[in-house]
Amino acid sequence: MQPAEPERLELLQGTLDLLVLEILGRGPLHGYGISQAIQVRSKDVLRVDTGSLYPALHRLEKRRWIQAEWVTSEKHQRVRQYELTAVGRKQLIAERARWATLSQAIARVLGLPGSEGV
Repeated sequence: MQPAEPERLELLQGTLDLLVLEILGRGPLHGYGISQAIQVRSKDVLRVDTGSLYPALHRLEKRRWIQAEWVTSEKHQRVRQYELTAVGRKQLIAERARWATLSQAIARVLGLPGSEGV
């Protein structure tokens, strides 16, 4: 009998932006690397498909939170590498604070232990 596959969760709108900013806060990556980092850090619960990731990357680039350049990968392929801008680093801090407020509020609504005083 094979172990059960972890349930995959749909990301709330805006959550993907936070996750991408967080991953890029650790250093520049190309698109596939970003999606892999999210999957690994979530212990295979979150998977981001290209149909969601690349529109998010374009949106973040348009807001000037990230910037991109073409580089040659370790496999000698041209890939678009993304990195946070200074504005993006400030936005990451703001998005983390917003997420903390939201998650605390949800915990209170759900009546989770330890959330009463939060």
